[in-house]
Amino acid sequence: MLQLGPLAFLSAPILGALLLLPLIWWILRISPPAPRMVRFPAIRLLFGLRQDEETPARTPLWLLLLRMLLAALVILALAHPILNPAVGRIGTGPILIVVDDGWAAARNWPARIAAVDALLDDAERTERPVVLLTTAAAPSGEPPPELSLQRAADVRAAVRALEPKPWPVDRAAAARRLDGLSLDAPASVRWIAEGVEGQDVAVLARRLQRFGRLEVVTDPRAEAARLIRAPRRDGLTLTLVAERAAAIGPERLFMRGLATDGRTVLREELAFAPDATQAETARDLPSEILNALAVLRIDEEPSAGATFLLDEGWRRRPVGIAVSGAVQSGHPLLDDLHYLTRALATYTDLRRGSLSELLDGRLAVIAITDAVPIPDDVRPRLDAWVEAGGVLLRFAGPDLSDGRDDLLPVTLRVGGRALGGALSWSQPQPLSGFAADGPFAGLAPQAEVTVSRQLLAEPSIDLVQKTWASLADGTPLVTGAPNGKGWLVLFHTTASADWSSLPMSGLFVQMLQRIVALSQGVTGGDAEGPLPPVEVLDGAGRLERPTRPIRPIAVSDMLRTAPGPDRPPGFYGDAAGVRAFNLSPSLAALTPFPRDLPGGVAIGTFGRGTAERDLKPWLLVGAVLLALADLMIALGLRGHLTGLGRPLRRTAAVSFVAAAGLAAGLAAGAPLAEAQTAEPSVSEEAALAATLKTHLAYVRTGVADVDRISRAGLGGLSRTLSQRTSIEPGDPIEVDIETDELAFFPLLYWPVMPEQPALTSRAHGRLLAYLQNGGTVLFDTRDQGAVAGTLDLGAQLVTPEGRKLREILRGVNLPSLTPVPPDHVLTKAFYLLHDFPGRWTGGSVWVEATSGNRNDGVSPVIIGGHDWAGAWATGPEGQPLLPVVPGGEQQREMAWRFGVNLVMHVLTGNYKTDQVHVPAILERLGE
Repeated sequence: MLQLGPLAFLSAPILGALLLLPLIWWILRISPPAPRMVRFPAIRLLFGLRQDEETPARTPLWLLLLRMLLAALVILALAHPILNPAVGRIGTGPILIVVDDGWAAARNWPARIAAVDALLDDAERTERPVVLLTTAAAPSGEPPPELSLQRAADVRAAVRALEPKPWPVDRAAAARRLDGLSLDAPASVRWIAEGVEGQDVAVLARRLQRFGRLEVVTDPRAEAARLIRAPRRDGLTLTLVAERAAAIGPERLFMRGLATDGRTVLREELAFAPDATQAETARDLPSEILNALAVLRIDEEPSAGATFLLDEGWRRRPVGIAVSGAVQSGHPLLDDLHYLTRALATYTDLRRGSLSELLDGRLAVIAITDAVPIPDDVRPRLDAWVEAGGVLLRFAGPDLSDGRDDLLPVTLRVGGRALGGALSWSQPQPLSGFAADGPFAGLAPQAEVTVSRQLLAEPSIDLVQKTWASLADGTPLVTGAPNGKGWLVLFHTTASADWSSLPMSGLFVQMLQRIVALSQGVTGGDAEGPLPPVEVLDGAGRLERPTRPIRPIAVSDMLRTAPGPDRPPGFYGDAAGVRAFNLSPSLAALTPFPRDLPGGVAIGTFGRGTAERDLKPWLLVGAVLLALADLMIALGLRGHLTGLGRPLRRTAAVSFVAAAGLAAGLAAGAPLAEAQTAEPSVSEEAALAATLKTHLAYVRTGVADVDRISRAGLGGLSRTLSQRTSIEPGDPIEVDIETDELAFFPLLYWPVMPEQPALTSRAHGRLLAYLQNGGTVLFDTRDQGAVAGTLDLGAQLVTPEGRKLREILRGVNLPSLTPVPPDHVLTKAFYLLHDFPGRWTGGSVWVEATSGNRNDGVSPVIIGGHDWAGAWATGPEGQPLLPVVPGGEQQREMAWRFGVNLVMHVLTGNYKTDQVHVPAILERLGE
């Protein structure tokens, strides 16, 4: 193989035939053209005789050049030229391919597989053996087989089965596997590496250099994997944290929060500063959203590192309030539990029931007022629950002042203390402060909070250590003491407003938050024993049921054990409760790859513009065209083309120029293959193509990843339509609302992004004209929950995408919209559907409320937030590009069916609901 810059020849010896071109020139030059046969009477020989000879003795120069170019193209095609040959085409001997297949490789996994395929293509062409080495441990956990030389076709089957793993790579183990490999000749070594640094990089690199020249291919720094660090929660404030490997300038990403049923309940933007590797955002959220969170994911980042699982212990603490059979007051403000319930309900999973019922569940805190007695048969269970880690929260009252209850942090005096009133010399006492080493440290006492009655504690040596809050006269207001692994806490006043104004203040809520935070989460059961896996993450960050044996893990090991083949990240536990085992806590700070490579290692990156192009077919096409041109010229010289009515030499010259121009473009490596895959815009050529064939179109957002997914999604939908229906769409076309003509397209897919620039009045006018003239726009906010209300001009669109959608629609005379009715054409245009999922599910899809006969019943606007293009998106070989949650491939199938129904609805109108022709159809069917 011969390499000349970006051009390589796989059969370079054939290029020696170019040396024969001078001989071919000489032979063609001395060979006269074929004689021209003319039928005429013999007497014509006597007229117009000339002395000069008109028959040429040599072939014309322009014809010589044409035939020389034809010969050169054939020789170049047989030499098999490759433009932009894939990394690894230099050198001889076997090819050693090393692939990092850990969690960080998932982000650009298709590009990695494409790079390996290119190397295998080279090995097949040159009949070179291949060795494949992966650096992440296999899921089975069994010792890997010994490395050996294999045929490229056999290795390709193994590459197709490769998937990224949800745990880090083990490069030291990979280096040890190389100890048993012996090669007879120096190898071409190519390492397809992750874009983030890891351990033992230098160890593996030096070991690989022993086999031959090493070249590393890795992610560009801007495309390296991102990571979710453990979020922080302070009351109702949630802080999300994302990390990248290198400070590559400003960057924005979006983090999505999912509930246990897969619904998107949160989507937040995180912005990296130009010189920062971490981005944070803090937001106050309703307790309902915080309590529903189960999974955090970075959008467009399919990896286990970009997925963080939240268990019940992190999200919220289940708290129980004990109640008795006594009849409470009919007025809620006089209910002993009213203020306690309101204070706890905002940030806990609150349950009410008898003590026996509460102990049957898994609770972190149990609150008991003095009106609820502790039965003798329940007392042992309650003691055991506290010692196992529960927090028992008690409140004083008249029934607790007799001093007989000893399940308290301190010993109480018999009777109570009244402050203020007609028979008292004292006044209600304010709070003085909180113990510096107690759970209330940092809280500020509120002057309006006063206590008019309390239960006093018996003096003791440790009373000061047990006092967490006190009144101005030094008497305790809140005391607490550990009991086993749990806590006993007592408010020396009531939970109602009878004895103090504390329950009516915001300080009461803050104090209860601190007490709930003391708990260890859900207690009860064998929390310290081994927990079996319930759901585990795969390399793309998708939760799935275990399909192979996985070792249980103890709760105590979750913080000091790194995920691996025997214990992948996921949810572990049982039906009573689960614990989250995440990848990111075991990972050190991300650093860019590579930093620790030895000298002599070449480093490259893979990207969209480096795909190889085989020029042999195009050169052969050029040669065939030139041969046809030569044939036409030969026929013309023999007089067989005289009926064309044009001068023969002009015809030959035009044929020569056209064929030579095409051949010259191919020989120069013109990117014809790239032209087939480039994103077309609505130029004159594209407009002509759009009139000859149906094309789906998408609106350019200016966000590269979103536009790429839009194109891949409409491409996947177009292939689905071709396979399942009589519609055969062409390639999707990208349009710019500001400049491109929209009339060629029956359907526009518009992913709504906050980054899109505001539309001008001209663009609004073009959009309005498109909708009025029969076009349909599918607006996709991709946030699943932004579209709310009636979606008129006063709709409440609360997310950034929703606000951008409202801005887009502000200049459009939008009809009234409604959720898709059960009998709408979209539900039966091709498939029978009840909902319309995309990459996300849940939420409503909105269509025109009353379409009537206008536009044949087709809604001009369809709005949703399901990220349909993400579900439709497929690669060149039809493989899905992005995961769908929570329904997996079954949900993707339903998304494709919605896409088919959508296109059929747009193209056929109300055909499915047209009842006018039903009688005639039934008559023709003989019914």
